[in-house]
Amino acid sequence: MSNARTPADIEADILNRRRELAATLDEIAVRVHPRTIAGDAKAKAAAAVDRTAGRAYVAVNMALADVRATFVDEKGSPRLERVVPVAIVAVTLVGGLFALSARRRRG
Repeated sequence: MSNARTPADIEADILNRRRELAATLDEIAVRVHPRTIAGDAKAKAAAAVDRTAGRAYVAVNMALADVRATFVDEKGSPRLERVVPVAIVAVTLVGGLFALSARRRRG
């Protein structure tokens, strides 16, 4: 048997190659289309925002857990030796702000 190709075989190969090239060109056209590029950019930006928001969420939760551990013991009871001084400082600050606000209104 001979491995010689007939003109029909060559024409069939050419047709197949043309179809493959047309499909490749269509795919390239879709990839470089401005809407596709914009959509990809939006998706990347959304993914970056999601990652950043997720990291922030974890960081805030860890910080809150640390603060809670500072003011609450393992049983869930408040640590008065830490809560009372903070409460006194907070009341003093709020009272000072009210006093300043009252002075500004009068004067």
